[in-house]
Amino acid sequence: MVMESSNDDVLHIVMFPFFAFGHISPFVQLANKLSSHGVHVSFFTACGNASRVESMLNSTASTTHIVPLTLPQVEGLPPGAESTAELTPLTAELLKVALDLMQPQIRTLLSHLKPHFVLFDFAQEWLPKMADELGIKTVFYSVFVALSTAFLTCPARVPQPKNYPTLEDMKKPPPGFPHTSITSVKTFEGRDFLYIFKSFHGGPTVYDRVLSGLKGCSAILAKTCSQMEGPYIEYVKSQFNKPVFLVGPVVPDPPSGELEERWATWLNKFEAGTVIYCSFGSETFLNDDQIKELALGLEQIAFPFFLVLNFPANVDVAADLNRTLPEGFMERVKDKGIIHSGWVHQQHILAHSSVGCYVCHAGFSSVIEALVNDCQVVMLPQKGDQFLNAKLVSGDMKAGVEVNRRDEDGYFGKHDIKEAVEMVMVEVDKQPGKLIRANQKKWKQFLLNKDIQCKFIEDLVNEMTAMAKVSSN
Repeated sequence: MVMESSNDDVLHIVMFPFFAFGHISPFVQLANKLSSHGVHVSFFTACGNASRVESMLNSTASTTHIVPLTLPQVEGLPPGAESTAELTPLTAELLKVALDLMQPQIRTLLSHLKPHFVLFDFAQEWLPKMADELGIKTVFYSVFVALSTAFLTCPARVPQPKNYPTLEDMKKPPPGFPHTSITSVKTFEGRDFLYIFKSFHGGPTVYDRVLSGLKGCSAILAKTCSQMEGPYIEYVKSQFNKPVFLVGPVVPDPPSGELEERWATWLNKFEAGTVIYCSFGSETFLNDDQIKELALGLEQIAFPFFLVLNFPANVDVAADLNRTLPEGFMERVKDKGIIHSGWVHQQHILAHSSVGCYVCHAGFSSVIEALVNDCQVVMLPQKGDQFLNAKLVSGDMKAGVEVNRRDEDGYFGKHDIKEAVEMVMVEVDKQPGKLIRANQKKWKQFLLNKDIQCKFIEDLVNEMTAMAKVSSN
């Protein structure tokens, strides 16, 4: 049921993330925080995602209501596929086509709900104009770190419209970029960044969508803080010349329930802080060579490990594991390693006392989960913003280590995995391992300081309330 706000004094926000759980999850986490401060949230998502979103809401998020959306039929988009998790990367591009076709539906809902604000995502660049016509303010909520916006999607990146940069351009920061540890990226990373300048199915590029949304919105909301990203936040402010609200890193609430018994029993066998947990999320997949080198690297390390390997939909997981893992690997590591494919409760695993290191794809939410659970962070980014997250954490924050990769193609070997993990797990009295561990503790204290984290939300609510009152006068 769609609910209309009846009290103008209560801040009413529509949240409208893109149909990918890497985007939906940060919106839900923010909805949980805002709801605890009495903000009324109407959460837009596709019908097929509604039950999962419902399960992610806190029991205290009583002021958040899910508004299910109907996706239009799009040729090539399988019926019932309503998030990127169910699609290949190429087919997932059709979700943007569907989104663009939903404008009449969204206009009708907004006209009825009459919220103070719409918090929208990168793909809905048409929303600011629509909302403005309805007298509604818009906030572009970037689920990426400010470094990503500063490096990739600011106006300085493409000074002349449609004159998109070359590979060599993308390896360097844009003009005016602040002087920090990030001075360049590798060739394989720059090549990956060129994706944002590609058009699929005749639609706008990611860069054009993002830039249009950032330019058209009333304010920008960033999932970060000045303590972590001060120079990049100031650069974004100078590029767009509009309010930039900061919600902080949005530390997830402690998980409810308990860890699955079979995993708890296995983890309980090992000493505190000795297990390496390795996972790359549900939508990041390593290729065969990467899996082999990763597995061999973990085997060479003296510590036990818990390796989660996921594969694209409609793949025979058992056959893929047999094909990709080194011959005899499972037998050799049976006493110190687990290899699993499928869902696990990551927060519970990271919180287990025996887990001391997290090898991950550098998704920023995953990095935050590791830091608050006192796990050392070893990053093996695979795409997009993950490359910049890894540079922020290893370079500016000095709170983790990035696996060394070859410049041209991103190749890494077993020795690169071993070297990165041992830097923070074995060489704890040497530089840079000693410095990284010290910084990890510093950031953990910052992230777990409830007064600091709560103030981010309080300030955001106050800033948005003030903006809403100004617009209503």
